[in-house]
Amino acid sequence: MALDAPAGGARRRLSDLLYTRRGLLLLALLAPPLLWFGVIYLGSLFALLANAFFGLDDFTGQVVREFTLRNFVELASPANLDVIRRTVAMAVAVTLACVALGFPLAYLMARYATGPWKAAFYILVMLPLWSSYLVRLYAWKLLLAKEGAVNWVAEHTGTTRIVDALLALPAVGGPSLSFSTLGTFIVFVYMWLPFMVLPIMAAVERIPPSLIEASGDLGAPPATTFWKVIAPLAMPGIAAGSIFTFSLTLGDYIIPQVIGDSTLYIGQVVYRQQGVAGNIPFAAAFSLVPIVVVGIYLWIAKRLGAFDAL
Repeated sequence: MALDAPAGGARRRLSDLLYTRRGLLLLALLAPPLLWFGVIYLGSLFALLANAFFGLDDFTGQVVREFTLRNFVELASPANLDVIRRTVAMAVAVTLACVALGFPLAYLMARYATGPWKAAFYILVMLPLWSSYLVRLYAWKLLLAKEGAVNWVAEHTGTTRIVDALLALPAVGGPSLSFSTLGTFIVFVYMWLPFMVLPIMAAVERIPPSLIEASGDLGAPPATTFWKVIAPLAMPGIAAGSIFTFSLTLGDYIIPQVIGDSTLYIGQVVYRQQGVAGNIPFAAAFSLVPIVVVGIYLWIAKRLGAFDAL
């Protein structure tokens, strides 16, 4: 009992100290995540940045720890700039498609679905996230193959010509949907669509119904109400969802490698330079490209109020 008393007294004194000094309590609560963020996350980023300024010995294949800007000069080569443009264009296209598909669904869930119907819509939106990323990806690989379900449906509905016409396009086509830029785009949209629907739905739910009713009472047609009332107030949700769809597309390398054709994206270049070629300095320099692009995108999204909807 005598040994337990000092321990109990120390705990009481510590509890009293944390209760009376709220700043110290806040520091104790925030210290572990801040240390993790500062040491693990920021530390790895700084190490990545440092490697980007090193070179690679062409003879031995070893990293030469001498300051050089050669990696960044190589980033400006036509081939690498083409990879960057292609990746950013895909990320923008996927984001716009997710907005076009996700907004009507999110609006329906927020305004009209109630009770069991709303729960059913929630399950339908979240259901793809309950399975493995790779399972969904290879399932789409089978669906989009020449012998897959998509071509089977096209044959039985007389739309094979439409599919063939899309595959014949030089920029997006290929031998089959499972080996084309179009197929990559479809799978990207499928993978990231839930991340767009939920923020938009949260933003639409915060729109007071009285504003929509007032717009109609003042004689505004539905199209005007949408563009002047609903769309501006839902913009934070759209911007928040676009953060996910844009950044996830920008950094993904598995989907283009499994579904896409021989064209490269940023993630694939980084993977090949680091994991295959062993050129860690150039891979580090290329890894900074999506960080800069996402940083600019986040700044634009913040201006649109994206973080208000998170």
